[in-house]
Amino acid sequence: MPGQGGHVLIPGSLPDSMALAELAFRPAFVPASSPSMAVLSRRDGDRVCCTVSELQPLRAEPEDIPLDIVYEDSHVLVVNKPAHMVVHPAPGNANGTLVNAILHHCRLPTMSCTSKKNSSEAEELSEFSEDELDDFHVEPSSTVDISSGNYDAHIRPGIVHRLDKGTSGLLVVAKDEDSHAHLAEQFKSHTIRRVYISLTSGVPSPSSGRIEVPIARDPNNRVRMAAVAGSINSKHVRYAASRYKVLEVLANGGSALVQWRLETGRTHQIRAHAKYQGIPLLGDEVYGGTKSMALSLLKPRTPSSFHGYLSRMISNLDRPCLHALSLGFKHPHTGEQVQFSCSPPADFSDALSLLRNINNVSSNNGEIYVENVSSV
Repeated sequence: MPGQGGHVLIPGSLPDSMALAELAFRPAFVPASSPSMAVLSRRDGDRVCCTVSELQPLRAEPEDIPLDIVYEDSHVLVVNKPAHMVVHPAPGNANGTLVNAILHHCRLPTMSCTSKKNSSEAEELSEFSEDELDDFHVEPSSTVDISSGNYDAHIRPGIVHRLDKGTSGLLVVAKDEDSHAHLAEQFKSHTIRRVYISLTSGVPSPSSGRIEVPIARDPNNRVRMAAVAGSINSKHVRYAASRYKVLEVLANGGSALVQWRLETGRTHQIRAHAKYQGIPLLGDEVYGGTKSMALSLLKPRTPSSFHGYLSRMISNLDRPCLHALSLGFKHPHTGEQVQFSCSPPADFSDALSLLRNINNVSSNNGEIYVENVSSV
């Protein structure tokens, strides 16, 4: 029971929930026969004692964080999320999130964050999610007097979908419950129009296509998903489909600018499907887009005069080169079809510029000239 100590008999085979519990309490595992000696491994039949604390509700404090607002009215807010920003508070990420910034922007008080997901899943997904999400809300904190100040009880920002921490680009936020419900239904029915662009390690073959491969959590890495070919025969395996199109072959075939359109919105869907196709995203160390792999593809296709530029560019990549380029939906209040777009940030654009310039290399008296590489 929460808040109470007790003995737990660990079976030889642990389900996911018990595996997580074992990881959480591993430093405190003490065999009953040797209470003075902590161990980091378990054996069948070991009896352990642990105390489970009461879960504390997450609180989101308003924070003065700049927002790149693409569109706003009294019902919705469309923002261009920067890379490295987590969307909402979760264990380990209580501050500096998009929700903290939105609370300040909307002049709202401290809020309690609620989600139907269990706490371990919420923590795992806090930095690593691009899944459709229609159950995350912020509520007035019980410690806040909602009758004071400028609090508007009709404004209650709800996160309708999320982007990975490392993904930049467009995200829509509902500012009231009716808008949240309408947008969530559009995500469920897959009528939201989302277009992403990425830089890949290598070039997809064929140059356009549809990837219909289910996705499940990687059993060897809880923060990574895996494309699992075959039928969906487990509740943990989810149907996923992505359409891709090569917009531009870069660096003489060492990379490509690829457009993605999502039919579903699974966690890490683009990243997992790109890895499955053998073209992990540049900068995506989690899914195989390592620096060494990128350089092994780029250097043989590039004049040696460019190797220094390439090495610096690849070394500076600190996130997957993935950007949510456009977002379209039916406005929850007016019923109008609206469409928004935003250009990728400087790190993406600079990498793209260098890779494009490699294609445009021209020789003149044995020298190599490159345009517009001053920003790299």
